[in-house]
Amino acid sequence: MEALSLAWSFHEGTAKAVVGLFGDSSKKKSVVADKMVEILLQYAEHSLKRCPEQGKIQVMEQHFQDMVPVMVEYCLLLQRRDLLFGQIYGRLAENSVARGIFLETLEPYILSERIGCLTAPVMRDLLSHFQENGMMESVENCLVHMDITSLDIQQVVQTCWENQLYDAMIYVFNSGMNDYISPMEKLFQMIGPPLHEGKALTDEQVTMGNKLLVYISCCLAGRAYPLGDIPEDLLPLVKNQVFEFLIRLHSAEVPEEEEVYPYIHTLLHFDTREFLNVLALTFEDFKNDKQALEYQQRIVDILLKVMVENSDFTPSQVGCLFTFLARQLAKPDNTLFVNRKLFDQVLEFLCSPDDDSRHTERQQVLLELLHVGGVVQFDEQRLLSLAEKAEFYQICEFMYEKKHLYDKIIFCYLKDPMRKEEIFNYIHNILSIPGYSTEERGSVWNVVLAHIQELVAIDPFKAADLVSLHFAEEVTAIVGRLEGDYLVFQFLMYLLESSDRPHSQPFLQLSPEIYEHHIKLLCRFSPQKVTSFLKTSEDYRLEEAIQISREHNLHEATAYLLERKGDIQGAFQVLLQTLEHKLAALSQDKEGSLQEDCLLQLVEQSLEDLTSLCDRSSRILDQQQREALWFLLLEAMMSPQKCLRGPSSHHASVALKELTMKVVYSMASFIAMPSIIQRILQDPVYGKGRLAEIQGLILGMLETFNYERTLLETTTSLLNQDLHWSLSQLRTAVSRGLHPREDHCNICLQQYRRQHGEKDEVIVFSCGHLYHCQCLQSKACTLAQQQLAWSCYKCSSSQGGRGGSCGPACNQEYLQTHSTSLAEIKIMSVICLPAEDLHGKVNPDTTLNAQQSQSWAQLRCCYRGPSRVKYLVPHLQVIAALGLVGSCLCSVSLNMSVPYHSENLQPGSVGPDCADALTPPQPPPPPPPSSWV
Repeated sequence: MEALSLAWSFHEGTAKAVVGLFGDSSKKKSVVADKMVEILLQYAEHSLKRCPEQGKIQVMEQHFQDMVPVMVEYCLLLQRRDLLFGQIYGRLAENSVARGIFLETLEPYILSERIGCLTAPVMRDLLSHFQENGMMESVENCLVHMDITSLDIQQVVQTCWENQLYDAMIYVFNSGMNDYISPMEKLFQMIGPPLHEGKALTDEQVTMGNKLLVYISCCLAGRAYPLGDIPEDLLPLVKNQVFEFLIRLHSAEVPEEEEVYPYIHTLLHFDTREFLNVLALTFEDFKNDKQALEYQQRIVDILLKVMVENSDFTPSQVGCLFTFLARQLAKPDNTLFVNRKLFDQVLEFLCSPDDDSRHTERQQVLLELLHVGGVVQFDEQRLLSLAEKAEFYQICEFMYEKKHLYDKIIFCYLKDPMRKEEIFNYIHNILSIPGYSTEERGSVWNVVLAHIQELVAIDPFKAADLVSLHFAEEVTAIVGRLEGDYLVFQFLMYLLESSDRPHSQPFLQLSPEIYEHHIKLLCRFSPQKVTSFLKTSEDYRLEEAIQISREHNLHEATAYLLERKGDIQGAFQVLLQTLEHKLAALSQDKEGSLQEDCLLQLVEQSLEDLTSLCDRSSRILDQQQREALWFLLLEAMMSPQKCLRGPSSHHASVALKELTMKVVYSMASFIAMPSIIQRILQDPVYGKGRLAEIQGLILGMLETFNYERTLLETTTSLLNQDLHWSLSQLRTAVSRGLHPREDHCNICLQQYRRQHGEKDEVIVFSCGHLYHCQCLQSKACTLAQQQLAWSCYKCSSSQGGRGGSCGPACNQEYLQTHSTSLAEIKIMSVICLPAEDLHGKVNPDTTLNAQQSQSWAQLRCCYRGPSRVKYLVPHLQVIAALGLVGSCLCSVSLNMSVPYHSENLQPGSVGPDCADALTPPQPPPPPPPSSWV
């Protein structure tokens, strides 16, 4: 392979570093080509000798797949097909594996048209090899890319026909013999008889029929099949031959009972629509060709004769023909002539009221015919009359829309059982889309109101959506017109409750009577939804709604309305009566465990409603009223347990005691625990007998107490730790002193002690800058005129003249050279001392001036950090509201925010451990060390 590659580079003159090769270029190529032929022959011998004689067949195939393509490629490069199909193929054919690989290697070269023809032996071996290995599709692909004139046409045609290679067969007839009619005759012979007998076509016959239609279309369009173009000199001849073939009165071999024009008849039966599409595409090219126009008229006459005079075509097929004709007649350059009476016959045929078969199909055919311009062929009034008799409501809609009679279209939708659901979108579009006049919309609006009963009966949901959008002011009138309580109920349910309508609608402002009427209907047809509707709606009157719910004995809804009215006692009594009734039924149940379980579930549900009511009401009632509600509920739960004695009632008794415990736990949030225990011990069920009967109840209460006490202790501990940390940090910050960064004044640049014994006031700022008091006054660095308040001159200058605080650059520099406290960074105040006392003992004043007080407040704000206690405030408030763990917890929960949000720190509000830490210092703490003098 390397020798061949090097030789080819010499042949093409692309070899590098080659010197001394003089002479003519063609001679050099000839010499190199001869040498390459020798190498190729040696390469072929080498490939056969190196082939493994033993082993798997896959190993031999892989060996020749690596060697054979190299020989084919270089032979084609050298244009030595004689060498390839002569000596090399003859040598490789001695090995069956090498021969198969060689033949399969030729396929991609044939498809890329690098090999256009094969010798007869190679072609024969190629066909036999591909046929033996089931690769006939590859044979077909190769044949349509080869020069057929060098092949045995008879053998190729026979092979193609036996193996159903119809594309290759057509190509051989067209390219090899310039015969464009014989392939059609052969294909017609295969699909014609089954269609004539009315049999269903097989998949193979359907494939042949589709290929036939495509082939006819290509011939009439000047395209070769399956690829390429028909030669220009043959194009008119081919078109004439195809037209003459199609309009033949009989086939070459006339069978018995053959129809006239068998080929057109066969194509119409095979696929009417596609055959007419082929003709339509062909007619597009007929401009000024007189002969072609004659063929066009002739074919149209034959089509009408074949389809109109025969009854074996379906309405859809007849409709396709007249749709095709209507499109042709609607063209501006139309030259066809069609008798109008034929259209009338087709109209009567399609609109025949006596024929109920294919009703939808006949209507769709006529509608398609009208859409393509066929309406000009009919008398509109007669067409509308026939359509109404035939119940072709889509045809009626088409005609009414053409005349802008939109109100009559409503009746078309109402009468059409297949399109009733579409009437709502149509009405919505008419009333909302611009482009319709006021009169047209008004007529539609009136028709809709007149037939609202039918619309609601079709779909209450869509009718409600339509009314909410376009008839919101007519709801009362619409409800009055509707007949049937259940229909009204469905309509109002979707109108007032549904939130997933297809169109967004404005808020409906309806009268309370509408809502109350809907509540009545809900009580009758869907009582389980009454309470949910009452909760989501507020447009009804409470007294009327209460009366309605009481009339229908809906206790839950009545209780909700009474609670909303403010009559908590009344709501409680209604629910309590319901609970007592269910408890009484449970006590009298003797039918078994299944009925007992159902009753227990009902009791539990009623108890949950009552507990929720008491829980909500206890927050707004006083202690006496709360006790009245809860103890009535507790007594109602404990009373039936007296009757549940004996083994048969053990399960119900245990379940009621568990429910009683739930009531007690709920009561504990609002009623003092001693009161609850006293009431339980006074009850005959729990007051008598041994302690074991109430052991579970007492233990549960003790567990609750232990949990709350643990929560109190943890909260107090966290509060003490936070306060101690805050005050410790505050004390550390105010206890740190300041020292100057230089030993001279930053204004006059002289040492702060000028002469021995001379007193001069020196000011040191938290940034470390030092000034003489007089120098600082000369620079006007005081912040207030009435009190002594200083600002650092150097830091203020670095900030563009803004005084009052040390600049960030100065603070950063100071932090890098000093270990500073938080107070030195955040706070900026001034204290003046004599110069000789700067290194001496600092004696702060016992009172705070205004500047120091302000610094103290700023310092406290700066060190106010997040506290863990604030996350427990909601829990403590709940526990304090329980009133079960003493007054200490209440005091803590009410004062726990004092250290962070109040100036008055009460040592007794937290606990003894933190009393000293919370006591403010007496006298006040020293001033913050923002500056010392």
